[in-house]
Amino acid sequence: MENTEATTAVIENPYGLTALWEQGDFVAKGTLIILVVMSLTSWYVIITKLLDQRKLMASAKLAEKKFWSAGSIREAIDRLPKNDVYRQVAEDGLRASQHHEGRLSERMALHEWVMMSLQRSVQGVSMSLTGGLPWLATVGSTAPFVGLFGTVWGIYHALVAIGVSGQASIDKVAGPVGEALIMTALGLAVAVPAVMGYNWLIRRNKEVQEELGSYSSDLHAFLVSGARVAVPAPASAAAPAAAVKK
Repeated sequence: MENTEATTAVIENPYGLTALWEQGDFVAKGTLIILVVMSLTSWYVIITKLLDQRKLMASAKLAEKKFWSAGSIREAIDRLPKNDVYRQVAEDGLRASQHHEGRLSERMALHEWVMMSLQRSVQGVSMSLTGGLPWLATVGSTAPFVGLFGTVWGIYHALVAIGVSGQASIDKVAGPVGEALIMTALGLAVAVPAVMGYNWLIRRNKEVQEELGSYSSDLHAFLVSGARVAVPAPASAAAPAAAVKK
């Protein structure tokens, strides 16, 4: 018996993205390019901010493990890696405590002087964390409308095709209507990850900022009084935790 090979015909979708790009006019192509750019930039922001947050969370764990067990503030700073955010905050606070001098410092107490320096350092980190998030909010709110514009433009083409042909046959309107539906889907596909990423990063930013704020408060107390703020002991502990001394 002779072997017979079954052949399958590949049917290309005449109303897909390829057809949209090849048959669309400059408005449709421009709308598609805008949506692609919005999607790529939003994913870039999400990934980079997620990496920044993970780095800061790792720095917080490292500082809790190595910083407070040191014998002096200088030794504690040296234990942290260079270019580490927690090390930079500690160096700013130490520098402020060692240079409490001049006319302004005569009118300001040491604890206020150190607090101002630490707050300025922490605010710089917070600004870096929130950078790019407004773009995610913008993409999430405007991408559906950009897709809707492409939808309206596709429906307009469908109506023009009907008017020129004089009949509403499927072959005249399928292409423009398909183009309209693709634009709607693309607008939603761009907006939904941007909105979800924005809300997720905002929540994680709050956790990172709370950790950094607690570290800054403890560092302020240590630089001014020589002792870290006492950490509340768990409910199961027999005795309350004492303050960590120099």
